[in-house]
Amino acid sequence: MFIDEVVITVSSGVGGDGALSFRREKYIPRGGPDGGDGGRGGDVIVRANEHIDTLQAITSGRHYRAPHGEGGGSNLKHGASGEPIVLEVPVGTLIRDAERGHVLRDLDEHGLECVIVEGGAGGRGNKHFAHATNQTPTRITEGKEGATRALQLELRLVADVGLVGLPNAGKSTLLRRLSSARPKVAAYPFTTLAPVLGLVDFFDSSLVMADIPGLIEGAHEGAGLGDRFLRHIARTRTLLHLVSCENGVEAAVEGYHTICAELKQSGLGLDTKATVVVVSKTDLMPDAGEIVAALEAASGQPILAFSSQSGDGIRPLMGRLRNLVDEARPREPAPARRIPPHELGHTDPRQEDAG
Repeated sequence: MFIDEVVITVSSGVGGDGALSFRREKYIPRGGPDGGDGGRGGDVIVRANEHIDTLQAITSGRHYRAPHGEGGGSNLKHGASGEPIVLEVPVGTLIRDAERGHVLRDLDEHGLECVIVEGGAGGRGNKHFAHATNQTPTRITEGKEGATRALQLELRLVADVGLVGLPNAGKSTLLRRLSSARPKVAAYPFTTLAPVLGLVDFFDSSLVMADIPGLIEGAHEGAGLGDRFLRHIARTRTLLHLVSCENGVEAAVEGYHTICAELKQSGLGLDTKATVVVVSKTDLMPDAGEIVAALEAASGQPILAFSSQSGDGIRPLMGRLRNLVDEARPREPAPARRIPPHELGHTDPRQEDAG
């Protein structure tokens, strides 16, 4: 099952109390205080893992609690700290404060991890309070409380190429031909109900392609399935806009403008992404020259035509995509690191940059 949004509560561990203890050994009647410190409570960490595709492993509504720190002991023994709990999520997961709605962190790289709530500090044992005028202190401090936070985890797929177009434009068929992914293909709208990722090999390199459920007019306002999945397109490096030729020139141009309008009105900056526009299903209309010319006039760019069934036009299409993806990919990946709580973002969700 494809799960792309969950709401959970996380709590860090409570720090252990400091110990009240005095050294007692034979022949040492006045050994003095030896109470050790309490251990620190466990942190709650969220980590991006490229081997995970959905948020299914994170149970919505669940309360995740880190272990508490142990109390200190005699002979200056320090209590054990609580082990952190690590929640692994797919790369591309946005972490929001569920109550306020702002973005805390965007885990957009493999291995990037974020300390969402820190464990409480351990208390101090009575050894810390000994001084010249009070050599038998009975004072200790208790461990600090942990923190609790409600989180909304929202997945936005990270892919090199996002397939967009009207329902039944041929997106799933193309992905099936180019990769081992097996999205559903049928002769009715909305056969793809969830995004599907496929790894496409091309000569000595590869790229990740995402089949997004078909968009219809009004998708940005909730029509069809588009409003739920438009955000996944925001993470793709380039878009491949498929326009079916099976219904003639007028329908092809109208469909092209419909998708362009939805991408622009989504507010996610999708209309600014590098986009390759192609005519699909040329096996149903071998002479698609008039449709190609009309779309070139409408889009202002050269248009390719292809057939997933016969394979005609696939090679030049992949060559153009490869060039765009290479330009969009970062030259050197950023090193993975742990993000401490004080670096958490406080982005206003109304001004969030989704790209």
